[in-house]
Amino acid sequence: MKTGSSWDTAYEVRIILILSLAFGLVGLDRFILPVLFPSMMGELQLTYEDLGNLVGILAIAWGIAAFGMGYLSDRLGRRKVLVPAVVAFSLMSALSGVATGLLSLLVIRAIMGLAEGPVASTGVAVAVEASHPTRRGLNNGVFQCMISLFGLALGPLIATQLLQVTSWRNVFMIVGVPGLVIAAVMFFVIREPARVMTTSGTPAPRPSVRDLFANRNVPLAMLTLMCAMTGIFVQAAMMPNYLIDYLKLSIADMGYVTSAIGFGGCIGQFALPAISDIIGRKPATLLSFVVSAIFLYLFSQTGPESLGLLFALLFGAALFNFAALAILAGPVAAESAPIGMVASVAGLVIGAGEIFGGGVAPAIAGRIAQSSGIQYTLFFAIGGQVVGVILGLMLRETAPRKVGDTLSAARDVVRQ
Repeated sequence: MKTGSSWDTAYEVRIILILSLAFGLVGLDRFILPVLFPSMMGELQLTYEDLGNLVGILAIAWGIAAFGMGYLSDRLGRRKVLVPAVVAFSLMSALSGVATGLLSLLVIRAIMGLAEGPVASTGVAVAVEASHPTRRGLNNGVFQCMISLFGLALGPLIATQLLQVTSWRNVFMIVGVPGLVIAAVMFFVIREPARVMTTSGTPAPRPSVRDLFANRNVPLAMLTLMCAMTGIFVQAAMMPNYLIDYLKLSIADMGYVTSAIGFGGCIGQFALPAISDIIGRKPATLLSFVVSAIFLYLFSQTGPESLGLLFALLFGAALFNFAALAILAGPVAAESAPIGMVASVAGLVIGAGEIFGGGVAPAIAGRIAQSSGIQYTLFFAIGGQVVGVILGLMLRETAPRKVGDTLSAARDVVRQ
């Protein structure tokens, strides 16, 4: 955004802060389920396969809504999509605490996914529109890393501590409240993007859905994000039960080790997109997939004797796995979009990753755990990283500093 001839840095900082808090609450409401699941299983008579399906149905709904509502926000405006979405997912989190069984949980989590998906795709668009191109990767990293910090780092610690003093039902209700406050703040702060104008001063026609695929990076980013999401969501969904049931850790130790996913993911989502502003999106993506596969394999070979080593290896795996997600879903998607369609392309990429990596993959992992043993789900996650390397080699570089297009990139963002 510009005011006069200078970039509106104050708005840039303000909106990234608000988006970060909102996306952090998305993560908290979403990822607290696997941490609470061991406490829920007995009362609601749930299985590992049920866990995979609960994680999966939210992700599939998230993926569908990420594109559909992102496309809608390109036409109706950002505020009209984001504010109701934040209100809805907060209410669904609270309702998870009154679930009576698998069916009610599936319905609640599906509706939650429909509400959370637009926060991802429309949030990327708002962040891109507010960010100077030389800070696009950095700001998207800050925004996206909050889902890891709140959901996968602080979430396990918050949940396991609250479980010492209250029930899992009350925990769901407690974490749903802050989102309502954030929604009210967003309503007054978010600015709508300006329409692209022709030389005659009339609004330019919007690109069609077919135009979204004009850049080959779009379908490639969709496939590559599926691989990153496979690693992330298999870890997030299965790790608490893997640590308790396979490695025989206590609930407190499980919470400590599981939090490594969040702390590592938070740093990865922040640091690597910022670094990709300098070294390029493609090298940063390839590095992320290779290193995350190595760390995840080493973790799978480590026993329960050293909690510190388990934490460190899981921290490294998550750091680089989430880094790939942030680069692909944020700057790569935005820089591959036609003018005026950033939310649509971001939603398309995020939606594909969510539906397979976040939806199908955890369901597959649940079946692997149920039939062969939960320890084998880690190798499924590693396979996703290996395929991600192969697909990442075909990406085109888009970072403005690397392709020498910083000034025109700034003009494109302002016109949106």
